[in-house]
Amino acid sequence: MAATILYGIRNCDTVRAARAWLAARHVAYDFHDYKTAGIDRGRLERWCKERGWETLFNRAGTTFRKLPDGDKRDLNQAKALALMVAHPSIIKRPVLEWSGPLLVGFTPESYARLLTP
Repeated sequence: MAATILYGIRNCDTVRAARAWLAARHVAYDFHDYKTAGIDRGRLERWCKERGWETLFNRAGTTFRKLPDGDKRDLNQAKALALMVAHPSIIKRPVLEWSGPLLVGFTPESYARLLTP
C-alpha cells in the first residue's frame, strides 16, 4: 500500500475530526500541515488532474473572502493553482492521499466506505 498522508491545517476542526477518525481505527498516516510546511505546485497539479481544481478550491472560507476582488474574478485552474500555492488555507481540507482515490473533505461515511476493509 502507498503511504497514507493526510494534508490539512492542524487547528482546523474538520482536520481534527478526520485525524480522530483515523486514530480510532488505527489507520497509520503521516500528517502534512500545509499552512506551516506549504504545498508544492506539482502535487496540487496532480490533485487537480484527479479531482478538478473546483473540488480543491475552497470558496467558502475566510481566506477566499479576504482576497482582493481581482483575485476572485475569472477563476480558472491556473489562477486557482497560483492562489492555492500562495495561500494554502484556501485548499479544501483535509486531503487524504492513500492507495485509493484522493479524498477531499471529510465525512465519517465517506472515510468508512473507502477505508474500511
